[in-house]
Amino acid sequence: MVGVTTDDRAGGKEAGMEEVTIKDIARLCGVGVSTVSRAINNHPDINPETRDHILNIIKEYNYIPNNSARNLKRTESKTIAILVKAIDNPFFSSMIRVFEKEIKYERFDFFLQHIDNNQDEIEVAIGLAKEKKLMGIVFLGGFSEHSDEALRQLKVPFVVSTVELDNSVEDGLYSFVSVDDKKESRRLADYLIGLGHRRIALLSAQKDDESIGKLRMEGYKSALAQHGIPLDEDLIVYTPKDCEVYSRKSGYVMMQQLMEREKDFTAVIAISDMVAVGACKAAFQKGKKIPEDYSVAGFDGLPETFYYEPSITTIRQPLEEIAESSIKNLFYMIRHEEKAPNKKFEGELLKRESTRKIG
Repeated sequence: MVGVTTDDRAGGKEAGMEEVTIKDIARLCGVGVSTVSRAINNHPDINPETRDHILNIIKEYNYIPNNSARNLKRTESKTIAILVKAIDNPFFSSMIRVFEKEIKYERFDFFLQHIDNNQDEIEVAIGLAKEKKLMGIVFLGGFSEHSDEALRQLKVPFVVSTVELDNSVEDGLYSFVSVDDKKESRRLADYLIGLGHRRIALLSAQKDDESIGKLRMEGYKSALAQHGIPLDEDLIVYTPKDCEVYSRKSGYVMMQQLMEREKDFTAVIAISDMVAVGACKAAFQKGKKIPEDYSVAGFDGLPETFYYEPSITTIRQPLEEIAESSIKNLFYMIRHEEKAPNKKFEGELLKRESTRKIG
């Protein structure tokens, strides 16, 4: 074991072992202390492979950075963390404002943390809970499927907001608040079918998605089956690995791929409003018109879809209500130390100019 000093200490790999310092981590990884610091703080100026290697060593040796160890000496922090995937997505802007307002109203500290797509939310949360002495966490967007065992490792109350959880842990202080993504996706597909469309494409999340993308895919397939429409896998396009999920770019790229397949289709369901905007751009560049050539529908109800030309048919999620209910559930669990009920909100189908009746 490498040597340690009495200052700059953190947790050891095993009980009874000397405590590990940031210098020890740097030596184990074969890098400088500044590189370890950049990895810990998720600094963009570091090679992703190097960062992952450093974080794996940190996890293996249960190292807590020095500033975190000092924080752990406090008896109470009164800090609530909001962990966000795709923080630049306008979908989350109004929700973050609600979270900040309500948390400050309760005289708690507000801490916002971005999570990369390749990071594990629970691992990040466990580290932050130790470092910041968190009293609660809200996960916002993109929550991956986690085992019951993984969820139990997070020792502070948490709420998953905008995503439905499918875990059965009864003794954990957590809940979810969302719309019923499967039901609302089915409603959107039903609407297009009611307009006469039978060849409906889906611009989906990544193929291995086990969260929102999976639920919206199930809703799409359910609607087709209910109406006796055969599923054509060639009309499903998955977000490429090199594209941000739910982004304009992914919608643009997927629509290009769909049109290149030269399959007959009259309507497109996009996994999100931003994907729908990107899809329309790709169609326009091919000389296609919306909705004359393709009807396009999104999901989320972002305000800017009303001002887009043509305005985009979508499912509106009541974002501020979801945010208010999420933070209410979290404070309930903090104060009462008992599980808060899950809640599903109704979406609203906004029928606009990007879809039309055919046949």
